[in-house]
Amino acid sequence: MATTQQVFRLSQRTSIRDLETRDEPIPEPSSNEVLIHIRSVALNFRDYAVATGKYPFPVKDDVVPCSDLSGDVVKVGSHVDDFAPGDRVISAFDISTLYGAVKDWNHSLGGKLDGALRQYIALPSAALVKIPAEARLSYSQLAALVCTGSTAWNSLYGNVALKPGQTVLFLGTGGVSVTGLILAKAAGATTIITSSSDSKLKHVQETYGADFVINYKTTPDWSQEVLKITKGQGADFIFENGGAGTIAQSINAVAYGGSIAVIGFLSSCSQDQMPDVAALALSKGAVVRGIMVGSKQHLEEVSRYVVARGLKVPVEKEFGPGRDEIIAAFDYLANGTHVGKVCVRMS
Repeated sequence: MATTQQVFRLSQRTSIRDLETRDEPIPEPSSNEVLIHIRSVALNFRDYAVATGKYPFPVKDDVVPCSDLSGDVVKVGSHVDDFAPGDRVISAFDISTLYGAVKDWNHSLGGKLDGALRQYIALPSAALVKIPAEARLSYSQLAALVCTGSTAWNSLYGNVALKPGQTVLFLGTGGVSVTGLILAKAAGATTIITSSSDSKLKHVQETYGADFVINYKTTPDWSQEVLKITKGQGADFIFENGGAGTIAQSINAVAYGGSIAVIGFLSSCSQDQMPDVAALALSKGAVVRGIMVGSKQHLEEVSRYVVARGLKVPVEKEFGPGRDEIIAAFDYLANGTHVGKVCVRMS
């Protein structure tokens, strides 16, 4: 086995083109750690925000970006007895949160801790989830479960659990929305998804079985369309990926007593247009809940569910492991044309 590896670091954070390639030693796992050969990394909008200096939470200097990895166990520490070389594994986003709410932003890969854009990584065994040998998921599909799957599962089951027959609204056709749609459909929910692209909506409906679609560009008052679809009741769960620019319509679209999972910040609005979220939430008796990805328990539960039900995690495009390919993958992500996940094959 080689003693050095290729590692990608952001020497500064103004652009993904700040990414530098370094040769660094392959780490030796401590007594409670596992050395992983990284096979695939799934990208998130968070990774683009980190690379461009727009991420609102702490990031270490000279960071190795990205958090969502899958790979093979190469070596285990002397106190590790639940993993063995050859096991396929994925890692939790926050390596210190095994269950419950994430306590802070200081223990997440690709933020305050060096992340996944490298060939090998040593991580605490407690932060890892072993994938059953019978799982028919590619390394990229496994990596795509980390943030996307945990976030979607936390949104549907982390507080009040989704019940069959309820309605779930997904804003946008990114990885979290499409993964959430797949999970919700498998649980017997009615699904509604929005996009500004008719071709994306057609693809999602034909490929993933969305029950209803709304083009928010041609139907700017999309919350009224949700109420029309649900015969005035509203959606029981909403995946709120927009943020300040869409939260008012989300609260209008939610059912009384429903749950809005605030996941992203893709749609901004000026301060003078900022809605009174407290009053609006009170008016619907709604839970407006910030989602900080999820715990290792959430990742275990969603991976077990996906494997047991034979669900296919949506990976749209894979890129190769070199610097130019990684930059192309980030550009493709930022372009916003994707449906599902964008991944980088690290080997």
